[in-house]
Amino acid sequence: MAITRQVITSLGRDGDDLLGSKNIAVKIADDSIVSGSLLTVESNHFCVLKSRGAVLKVYETGQYALITPDKPLLGSVVQGFFGGASPWVYEVIYINRSKLLIRSQGIATSAEMAEMSYQVDYYVHVDTQQAALDLITHLPFNGNTIDTREIADYAGPAIEQAINQVVQVTRMEEINEHIFDIRENVKAHLTEFLAVYGILLNDLKILILPKDERMRELISLQAIGLSPIEAVRYYLALRMAEKGLVSAPNAAAGVPFNVGGQPTGIYSLAGQAGLPGPSS
Repeated sequence: MAITRQVITSLGRDGDDLLGSKNIAVKIADDSIVSGSLLTVESNHFCVLKSRGAVLKVYETGQYALITPDKPLLGSVVQGFFGGASPWVYEVIYINRSKLLIRSQGIATSAEMAEMSYQVDYYVHVDTQQAALDLITHLPFNGNTIDTREIADYAGPAIEQAINQVVQVTRMEEINEHIFDIRENVKAHLTEFLAVYGILLNDLKILILPKDERMRELISLQAIGLSPIEAVRYYLALRMAEKGLVSAPNAAAGVPFNVGGQPTGIYSLAGQAGLPGPSS
């Protein structure tokens, strides 16, 4: 039976934060938590105390002595009667208030049904106590933590739908011209979707590229000013150069390659034969 007050904190013995930069919520369910335990909340955290499924209180930064509905009963005495464990199960849930980076990736199709890969990087954070309650109410724990990958899984379909609304009716070579419209569309959908979970969207970046690597290289060649047919020739020349073929420059210039001299024409052999040349 413990005779000192228990301290509940999100920091490990080595000072590491259990939330870090990847976890948005961490749950500590300990049957030794009783009324009078000391609860420490870091400056970038919220803390929610639950008992038997009900939210008892939300804490801001600071240190608090837990006062539960079972307050009249001294925690350590009660533990002694129940073999060292509290008869009431308390859950301490820490919520990360820091900005977290989340990445979603997927495939969209252009108007020509060409596959385009997209990558969306966005920052989120939990701003208020009510938002912290919304988070633990609507986003279930699969274990003791909720991390950024789970949020990415939830938000993935909303992002894909918002991107396809524009990309599916846009030709591949014109998609980047509409990147601002796509970004605003994704931002509006994602903000509305995350608000249900109490998560605030801060900033967002979108990158859309052809899924096929050869197509990406051809578009890059056109970006430096080459026409489509010139881009194809230069792409062919680059591949030939990688194989060590000496005809690569001819492929780039679009001219034939001949082994030795010109295949047709008149060549003077007077010098080699010791005869007077045409000019003598």
